Amino acid sequence: MKQIFILLFLVPFYLHSQNDSLTKLPTPKPEKKNWYESIEVRGYVQARYNRLLETNSKLGCEQCDKSWGNNNGFFLRRIRLIFYGQISKQVYFYIQPDFASSVSSTSLNFGQLRDAYFDIGLDKNNVFRFRIGQSKVPYGFENLQSSQNRLPLDRNDALNSAISNERDLGVFFYYTPKSVQSLFKEISKEGLKHSGNYGLFGIGAYNGQTANKPELNNEQHVVARLTYPFKLGSQIIEPGVQAYHGNFVMPASQLSPGVKFKKGANYIDQRAAASLVLYPKPFGIQAEYNVGYGPEYNKHTDSVEVKRLEGGYATLSFKLGIKNHIIIPFTRIQYYSGGKKHETDARSYKVNEYEFGIEWQPGKNFELVAMYTISGRKYEDFIKQNNFQEGQLLRLQAQVNF
Repeated sequence: MKQIFILLFLVPFYLHSQNDSLTKLPTPKPEKKNWYESIEVRGYVQARYNRLLETNSKLGCEQCDKSWGNNNGFFLRRIRLIFYGQISKQVYFYIQPDFASSVSSTSLNFGQLRDAYFDIGLDKNNVFRFRIGQSKVPYGFENLQSSQNRLPLDRNDALNSAISNERDLGVFFYYTPKSVQSLFKEISKEGLKHSGNYGLFGIGAYNGQTANKPELNNEQHVVARLTYPFKLGSQIIEPGVQAYHGNFVMPASQLSPGVKFKKGANYIDQRAAASLVLYPKPFGIQAEYNVGYGPEYNKHTDSVEVKRLEGGYATLSFKLGIKNHIIIPFTRIQYYSGGKKHETDARSYKVNEYEFGIEWQPGKNFELVAMYTISGRKYEDFIKQNNFQEGQLLRLQAQVNF
């Protein structure tokens, strides 16, 4: 009997010692992830039709949607396939081709590179980083905003005329504190039509002839942008300023025979802009305005000259959630007076345009936009002088996200 009591007394101590030995067993180390396992793929496709309720088939927009106007029909605006990944803690890459590029008015849906860059973080949280390669130039909120997220079907003329396709080849430095990184992620997660993380502050140098085009002088453009998102109650506000400076060379293929131009076709190209964004929670405002100087055709002298430019836009929106559906009615007014250096003879423009639309998202993989446009556009070059077109049209876009 005495032996039994001794055994009963010792059992708890024995079991406790066994638990201690179990808890001290080394935990297995997680398997190291190979860099190629960090690569992800996503994309989107946009299909459009612009001919409903059209009042003037001569009204067009070379900068935005080439399927406006006479002899046009259904149109693939974008087919994007994006390869990206954080292949190490401080190295990120992003490659985006587009398979709906138009090399001419008679040849559509060619593959062309849009982005090809990598980010190199200088610290473990990537607060300081360099972006090297072909990417968006940090000038203008709507320019940086992906077409996958933007409400109006095309970017505004005023700021988008600064950089065709919004991109160029260069090196950019971005500073994004951890608190701002977190706020950017929150904006994106809530589907508030963000522009992406282009830093609280960004500065860089780029060729200046725009994406997929060779440099034509020995100077680079320089650009700087400062933006500061902050919360005010339940709202998120993001004001910003940006500017760039450089010299743009008009390619010979963009100059009409007989037009006069500066020796070397090398023109001052400089702008400054202010931005203000109130994210739609549920009411939203997005407004920008820029001023500057650049090449512009002058019909009175038949020459391309450096002239002043100005213009901007304001977009109002209201985000509604109805069960699993998101509905966003919006309206935009825009104005631009100046040249477009990427077009023939730095075509001279004066644009007044009003748009009313609605975006419907029945789920995250599909969006449908209907937008009514009232437009008055004067666009003149050496061949087309005294060319003013105005009209109205209903535009439709279906978008699939994957």
